[in-house]
This record gives sequence, structure tokens and C-alpha cells, in this order.
Amino acid sequence: MKLGMQIDYAGGFKASAAKVSAYEKAGLDIAWVAEAYGFDGPSFMGYLAASTETITIGAGILPIYTRTPTLMAMTAAGIDALSDGRFILGLGASGPQVIEGFHGVKYDAPLGRTREMIDICRAVWRRERVTYDGRYYQLPLPADQGTGLGKPLKIIAKPVRDTIPIWVASLGPKNVAMTAEKADGWLPIFFVPERAREVWGADLDKGAAKRDVALGPLEIAAGGVVAIGDDAGPIAEMTRPMVALYVGGMGARGRNFYNDLMCRYGYEAEAAEIQDLYLDGKKDEAAARVPAEFLDRTNLCGPEGFVKERLAAFAEAGVTVLNIIPVGENPLAIIEQVKEWTS
Repeated sequence: MKLGMQIDYAGGFKASAAKVSAYEKAGLDIAWVAEAYGFDGPSFMGYLAASTETITIGAGILPIYTRTPTLMAMTAAGIDALSDGRFILGLGASGPQVIEGFHGVKYDAPLGRTREMIDICRAVWRRERVTYDGRYYQLPLPADQGTGLGKPLKIIAKPVRDTIPIWVASLGPKNVAMTAEKADGWLPIFFVPERAREVWGADLDKGAAKRDVALGPLEIAAGGVVAIGDDAGPIAEMTRPMVALYVGGMGARGRNFYNDLMCRYGYEAEAAEIQDLYLDGKKDEAAARVPAEFLDRTNLCGPEGFVKERLAAFAEAGVTVLNIIPVGENPLAIIEQVKEWTS
């Protein structure tokens, strides 16, 4: 397995980039950069491209509603050029709170829009004159919807690669099936290796049956906090507030993808209780209701033997990129150790 890590740049681009350079030397393979409603992701990814040499820079993720498909393709091609072909375009839908609240864009048809965006991006990178008659995107814009002066264009610059990898963050059955059909990689969250096949297997198989063999096997990135030591087990507890935020607060009752996922894992009662408490403002109580078993299985915290067992479980479940959050006095040493075990 390769190693990936979500990079926090809240403290500033320069400080975070310096850390990534150190992570690169320690053996980290992929640096994932998120975009929510702080600074934009591509600015930092461009900075990373200039300050690193070998590490892959991944958008983890760019929300599909924040850019037109052709701008998404241009952005990806630009970062890929700056990094000499070290870029992964990660796409995701985000959620209605951010998309409608911060961007003022209607949150609709995430699956269909992602599918069409993938098609258009790949056409742009092949330097085709882009014409597309989709349900959600039409290129050029039909004459009856604009001036009628639009014409098919191709990107002026020549992309470094005509097949930049596209990874999709997806959870729901139809979206996961679409990911398995169309994407190069999959970015699930709260991945429990022992239950992954039961929860997602049928969806992955459905998409794989339609997959173009030229894409190769679907890659999967998943993981969690890594802490190694006889007293490291309780460190998994630090993820309680984050799990409660997603399961309880990311969305409304009846429309929370993360809550639905926890239900699919078999924690229906806990998921309902966490959401009720969180939406009532009782965040600490909601966090306390997150099952300890769930925390143990979605992280890699404990003695050396236990961590190795978790690594094997993730590998057995098909994970090709282990996303880690190293916690300890020496995070670089943790990266080096896990790199040795997974090589």
C-alpha cells in the first residue's frame, strides 16, 4: 500500500508545505488537500508542486458545484503541469450546507453531475474540441439558452498528461457504483475493513461490471489515526468529536449521508441517538455515544502487533492507499515505520 495524508493548512501554506517536504522524505506518497470554505485548494496545491519533488498532490476533494467542468479540467491540468505529472483530481459533492449556503448554488443531482464532469474533464485533457450534450452540462451552450455565439473549443495549453487520475469521494450505493464504473480511485470515509464488502460490495461489483478495462483496477484510499505503542489504544478516542460531527451534524434528519453509512454498518440505534443529541446542541453527549468498536476498527492505534493486524485488514479489504494521521512524539518516525511495514 502507498501512504497518504490529509494536509492541514489552517496554520498557513508555507508552514504546511515545509511539513509536507519532511513527510515526503519520510516516505509519504500522497498529500491530500481539502477545500471547504476557507482558502481555495488549488492555490496551496500549486505551492506544494513548487516545494516538493516526488510526492503526489491530491485534491481531496474539490467540490463539483464550485467550478464548471472545463474549469475543473483546466485547474487539474495546471496543477499537473506545475508538478510534472504528480496530481490526482479528487472530486466530491460536499453538502447542501456549504454549496447552497456559501456558494449560493443549487445542490442537485450530485451523481449525474459527477459522471458528466468526469467525461468532460477527460475530453479536455485529450485536447478534443469539447462538445457535450448531457442532462446537466451542454457544451457549447445551446443557442436558445444564450447568445448563440458559443463554439466548440479545445484547451490551448498541452496538458502534461491526457489521463490525469480522477478519484471520487462517494458513500451512497448509486454513487459508489458510478465511482467503480468511471473513476480511477475511490475516497470513502469511515472505512471499516471487516464490513466493507458487506456494505459496499454489491455497489462496487455493479459498477465494475460496466468499467472500461483501460482504466485498470479501482484504487481505494482509506485509513485513520495511527499511533503505535502499548498505551496507544485510547488515542483512537480522539476521533469521537469528528465522528459525532459528521454522523450527527452534517445534514438534517433524513438527509445525512454519514448517518446513513453508520446505519449500514449496523449501528442504527447509535446513529439515531448521536444525531438527536448533536442537533439538540449536546455535542459532548453525542460524541460519547459513538461506539468504541467503530473507533477501533476505523483507526490503527495500539501495540505494534495490533497495528500490523489493522494494516493487513485494510489491505485485505482492497485498500491501495492507506490514509494516515500519525499521532505521537515523532510523526515522521511513525510514517517511516508504517512505510516499512507496507512496502
